Amino acid sequence: MKPLLILLTLLIGSTVYADDTIYTDTNSTITSDGSMDTTINSPPPSAISPQISASNSDLCTVGVAGAVQTQILGISAGRTVRDMNCEKLKNAKTMYDMGMKVAAVSVMCQDSRVFEAMLNAGTPCPKDGLVGDKARLAWEMEAVEEAIERDQNNVIERMFDENGETKIGLGVIFSSLAFLLLL
Repeated sequence: MKPLLILLTLLIGSTVYADDTIYTDTNSTITSDGSMDTTINSPPPSAISPQISASNSDLCTVGVAGAVQTQILGISAGRTVRDMNCEKLKNAKTMYDMGMKVAAVSVMCQDSRVFEAMLNAGTPCPKDGLVGDKARLAWEMEAVEEAIERDQNNVIERMFDENGETKIGLGVIFSSLAFLLLL
């Protein structure tokens, strides 16, 4: 049976043979004439402001940043700014937590709104270790002293307020000096 199979394979293999050769003859000439322009569009340069974060909630700072860009030069800058009111609140809270309640109130009284609110509530801010009515009296005495000192220091202002003739005289003197300077 083996010889029959070999003979059959040889016979089938010889009849299937085909000649598939393709011949092509191409003769072409390509001529091109033209010009080409290339335009490159690129994004403009950019100055990017720095990211300043104060993510820690225990800090009393705020980040501020900015940038400016021209066609040639870009500049960016940033910094942190202290929040003084935040620091005042933290100081007052820390003093209160340490049992220094009068000192904590005194720190808060540095804000004029708190000072006025304390006066309106009938509990004036501490002054030189004094509290209550003694502190109120000390604040009133200081206000009177400041008013007296302010009145004594404003001699020229008093001169203008008291006499109209003095105003005219000083006006003539100053205008004469200005005229002489222009010559």
